[in-house]
Amino acid sequence: MAENREKLFDQFPAVDTETWKAKVVADLKGADFEKKLVWRTNEGFNVQPMYRAEDIENLKTTDSLPGEYPFVRGTRLDNEWFVRQNIEVADVAQANAKAKDLTTKGVTSLGFKLQGAVTEADVATLLADIDLEKVEVNFEACQKHALANAEALVAYVVKAGKAETFKGSVKFDPFVRLLKKGADFCGDVKAIAAKLVDVAAPVKGLRVFTVDSVLLSDAGAYIAQELGYALAWGAEWMAQLTEAGIDATTAASRIKFNMGITSNYFMEIAKFRAARMLWAQIVKAYNPTCDCACKMNVHAATTKFNQTIFDAHVNLLRTQTETMSAALAGVDSISVLPFDAQFKTPDDFSERIARNQQLLLKEESHLDKITDPAGGSYYVETLTASIADVAWKLFLEIEDKGGFYAAIKDGSIQSQLQETSKKRLADVARRKESLLGTNQFPNFTEVAGNKIEECQCKCGCGHKEDESKVATIPTARAASDFEALRLATEHSAVRPKVFMLTIGNLAMRLARAQFSSNFFACAGYEIIDNLGFPTVKDGIDAALEKNADIVVICSSDDEYAEYAPEAFRLLDGRAQFVVAGNPACTDDLKAQGIENFVHVRSNVLETLQAFNAKLLK
Repeated sequence: MAENREKLFDQFPAVDTETWKAKVVADLKGADFEKKLVWRTNEGFNVQPMYRAEDIENLKTTDSLPGEYPFVRGTRLDNEWFVRQNIEVADVAQANAKAKDLTTKGVTSLGFKLQGAVTEADVATLLADIDLEKVEVNFEACQKHALANAEALVAYVVKAGKAETFKGSVKFDPFVRLLKKGADFCGDVKAIAAKLVDVAAPVKGLRVFTVDSVLLSDAGAYIAQELGYALAWGAEWMAQLTEAGIDATTAASRIKFNMGITSNYFMEIAKFRAARMLWAQIVKAYNPTCDCACKMNVHAATTKFNQTIFDAHVNLLRTQTETMSAALAGVDSISVLPFDAQFKTPDDFSERIARNQQLLLKEESHLDKITDPAGGSYYVETLTASIADVAWKLFLEIEDKGGFYAAIKDGSIQSQLQETSKKRLADVARRKESLLGTNQFPNFTEVAGNKIEECQCKCGCGHKEDESKVATIPTARAASDFEALRLATEHSAVRPKVFMLTIGNLAMRLARAQFSSNFFACAGYEIIDNLGFPTVKDGIDAALEKNADIVVICSSDDEYAEYAPEAFRLLDGRAQFVVAGNPACTDDLKAQGIENFVHVRSNVLETLQAFNAKLLK
């Protein structure tokens, strides 16, 4: 059979890259190859429209196998990941009842969000009838309670005889307070860290030091930014722990990475592959006793940054592709944010759907049966190397400035994230970055104000606003400004009506009416579309009959010179007048008093904010 296949391939002549490119250029019919097809990423490198074997022939990342250093292809031979769901713990008995129920529904990792310190008795109640050999257990509370919670958990695990098989974590991450609150941790980090290592010693699979870069992803960090900062964060832990007298092998084995997942599908796969490779090299520099210490333990969580309140079920599409990226990339555990988490406490339905998103990938797509399927892909291997290169340079910059702790104490990382967030929000405002259902193709009739629940911080950290000493990471989601815009419309005494005055060229008027309808629907306005009018007067009369607040003339560029001035004159200020497009005669139209134009280069958010200021009561 092999010989037959070889003969088949021999029938086709080899085609070099230049020949392929020449064919592409010919098909472009004179268009610039670089401008038309080469994509410039936010990370600062170019992505080509095609890749071939020659693009990866010099990459060292393709030489290893899953489970082999530097672990770019995975830290283990299988791809069985933990399905995690978090539980808010107000009452330990009730939390236990929910946890037991979840373990019968596919959950293999429990994240208990504690309100404070727990005792060994509390842990016994919380974990009663939970199979610690099959279920990962993670505790999260205010940082000052980490040591007490670790002591209680370890005591319970040891008494249960599960010290050798237990898998889980107690979150201790004092750096988070600087990032979120702008105030430093009120304790001796090294002293607590040393005690945590001693406490955790009997339980090999317990990780107690966290790199919480999911916070950076939630803040809008670019992919390479999150990775570069996560590596610096992890390196800070290695430095702090080894300086406290803890050997490198022990230190590395107690660190857990919580990383975010964005909707950039292939780049997220590449990010996790690059993360394992770079972390392995960082730990290797500390001369651990074995390469096994260089394995990165990663929990992946879907991001909050791109989640939306309006058209919230689209969040399911986002989290599904994000979860698939992480699963294919070989992470250790995944949690999926319920689609309604941004506006209410998730209910049983949304939590079940979030669980099932992972179970679909396991039970129907069998992604747990394959390890690193992207390995060898010309595209993904190149992305892995490119992201690794950018992230490593960022990591070195932070190290040169004194490390992660120094960089967050002076606020430089927070300031960079603020700039990134500002840039991304501007891109969303101009639709350079799309959010389906928010700045593109919104649901015209949806209202959301009545489904939003009030929520308040219950972290118990005792933070006061005046404690902030340095910049903090941004909290706005990509959709926040558009949601505020649309909610303002909902809360107004009037809902502006936008009338499409469609006239002239059939194709252009329909296309521009659709564009304009989607444009103004982003503010929650009522849209009145039309098939077309024989005259401008007929259109204006119909608009006035409907009590339109905005009249958008939709036609072709050539016809605007005639139709737009006539419509503007007949409307006579009784409604806002808008031209759909950016015709060559724009300056002439402006000279006649026409001020409003909407087109693909418009800042959608600022334009709609201006209309809100004029129309809402």
